[in-house]
Amino acid sequence: LHIEGRRTTPASYKVNFYFSLHLQFTFYSRHPNSIKMGILTVFLDKATNLKNEDTFGKSDPYVKFELEQDNLIFDHDMGEMKSTTKSGDLNPVYEEEFVFNIPTLENMVLHCKIMDEDIISDDKMGKCKIKLEELGLSAEPTPVSEKVYNRIFGKDSFIFLTIAYEE
Repeated sequence: LHIEGRRTTPASYKVNFYFSLHLQFTFYSRHPNSIKMGILTVFLDKATNLKNEDTFGKSDPYVKFELEQDNLIFDHDMGEMKSTTKSGDLNPVYEEEFVFNIPTLENMVLHCKIMDEDIISDDKMGKCKIKLEELGLSAEPTPVSEKVYNRIFGKDSFIFLTIAYEE
């Protein structure tokens, strides 16, 4: 920051003011060493028996993944990703892969929301939450199928994933 002022008087003189501001921020990790990140790979295979949410035509489903560390006091958002939209398909096959960089599987929860894409606002078609720590994940992909919508009459809706974690 540089401030300069001038003053004119009968004995005209110039006054210069110099002010220097130096800020230094140091961020400390909770761990003395740098945090080693692991790689969580989620392969979205398909969804089945989705309920049609559109009045006219068929729903256009996509899947939204939200990953969070579900802590006792403060949850920590680890990111979100979205699949492609499958037009007019109630049994969509995606075959898409999503990769998250995370420090640990401890308390990690993967929220899967199946949404119907609409012009004004998207409708929820189903959802589930997967506690990753309980799956015993490794680098070897683990198949996971979860119910996303429970029907009283008719077949339930499911999402089919393959999940792997490598440190």
